[in-house]
Formats: sequence, structure tokens, C-alpha cells
Amino acid sequence: MADIIRTLRGKWKYGSLLYRIIFINIAVFILLHAFSLVSGLINSTLAQAMLSKIGLPSSLWQLLMQPWSIITYMFTQYDLFHILFNMVWLYWFGEIFLITDTPKRLTALYFYGGISGGVLFMLAYAVLPVFEHQTGFLIGASASVIAIVAASAILHPDYKVPLFFIGEVPVKWIAIITIAIDFISIGGNNGGGHISHIGGALAGVAYAIAQRRGTDITKPFNRAMDKICNIFGTTDPGNSKKHYQKPAMSVNNTLDSLLDKIRRSGYNSLTIDEKKRLMDLSNELHRRHHKDNV
Repeated sequence: MADIIRTLRGKWKYGSLLYRIIFINIAVFILLHAFSLVSGLINSTLAQAMLSKIGLPSSLWQLLMQPWSIITYMFTQYDLFHILFNMVWLYWFGEIFLITDTPKRLTALYFYGGISGGVLFMLAYAVLPVFEHQTGFLIGASASVIAIVAASAILHPDYKVPLFFIGEVPVKWIAIITIAIDFISIGGNNGGGHISHIGGALAGVAYAIAQRRGTDITKPFNRAMDKICNIFGTTDPGNSKKHYQKPAMSVNNTLDSLLDKIRRSGYNSLTIDEKKRLMDLSNELHRRHHKDNV
């Protein structure tokens, strides 16, 4: 148990921002259920009231009363299978995203996807007749996760993921099928949730298209976060000289060259040898990262 705690602490303190996002989601899930267990002994409605305060309301007026919920909702899951599915997908596609991109951009896209999904959710309740005279609230990381799925599918369309009983499937088909299911499911019981997923996907598509054109739409977010970190005297994971060493110059230059080519022309512009070289470099950096954090 002590080894597990030590490993988790190391992942949080020195690991990628991807791990931090996953840990925050899990921590909120555990805290919610602990609160639900304790409050159930006092008042069975307290847990639902708590969810409504950190979940995103469908009403703009109510959002003005709890503006924090546009952020808190995307870290909140209450159902076990909901958080399990979201975190597995976030880990899988987050790792694919990080093959050629940075943890800071992944974090920014997570927030962009959540905000985009939340805005589309509220807009749907405001203008679509099917939601007339209805209210609701939204929880879950799904819109944020699907933003990363969509971006990864555009930037690495032919990257294959092994699926049980099916075999290796290119991520572009996983993304297409997932988004198609959301469109089909809009008329169901969780129509607002599926609409938010589409909003998240749109954020991922916008990010990937901008990246291919050489524009980083996450810069405003990351500049703001850097200023906040400077105010509180914190640093980003990876900046610690004690735990991360700069890769050898040859590795660094080769990686920069490949990433520049991807930013200019897309992942598919790489030759087979260049794709293999990129994967080898990525694995090498992961090995060094693990060695430095043991």
C-alpha cells in the first residue's frame, strides 16, 4: 500500500498534467460518494443538492448564480461506469494526443471541450422546442474527453488502437462512430448530455484544424494559466530540474524537426520511416521520464 501511495504521489507531483486531470476527477468522485454516505444519515436530499451546485445548470440565470459550475461540472462524475469509461478514454486518447503535442495544450483543450460542450448544452435548452419548459443540469468529463478524442483522430487518423474482439482500429473510425452515436441519441433520455458531447467534439475539431494551419488556439488559456502559476509561485510539471533532464541535443533537434513538419503539413505528411522515428523518440522520452521519477 505504501508503494502504491508513493507512486501515486510521484505521478501527481512530477507526472504529466494528463495524470493530474485524471486524479482530480477520481478525487471528486470519491469525495462526492463520501459526502453522499455521510449526508444520507442526516438528510437524503443533501447529496442531490450538492450535485446541482457543482453541475452545470441549463438556465443562464442559474449559471449567473453559480458561475463556478462551468468548470466544476467537467470534473464531476457520480456513476461508477461513467467515470470509468471517461477516464479510460481520457488516458488512451490523451497518450495519443501527447505523441506530438504538449500536456499544457491537452489541459487547455480539456477545458475548451468542457466549456464548448456546456455552452451548446445551455443553448439547446434555450432554443430547441424539445427542451421547452424543461430544466436540467450537466455533469461529467465526456465533452472534454471527446474534444481530445476528436483532435487526436484528426491529427493521427491512422493511429491504431486495439479493441477487444475486434482487433486494431484506426482512431478516426472510433471518433466518427462515437460522434455518430451522439447525434443519433439526441432524441433519447440524455439528449442534453449528447448535445454537450457534440460541443466538445467541435472544440477538438477546431483545435486540430488550427494546429494543421500553424495556429495554436490554446495560447490565450496557457498564458493566463502561466500568470496564475507565477502569482502563486507554482511551476508546471516538467520544469523541475531535479526530476527532468533535458534530452540529448540530437534527440531534441530531430523531434523538433518532425513536430514542425506535422504542424505544417499534418501527421500523414510523414514518411513511414519518419513515423517510426517519431514513435521511437516518444518511447525514449517516456522511458527517461519514468527513470527520472522512480
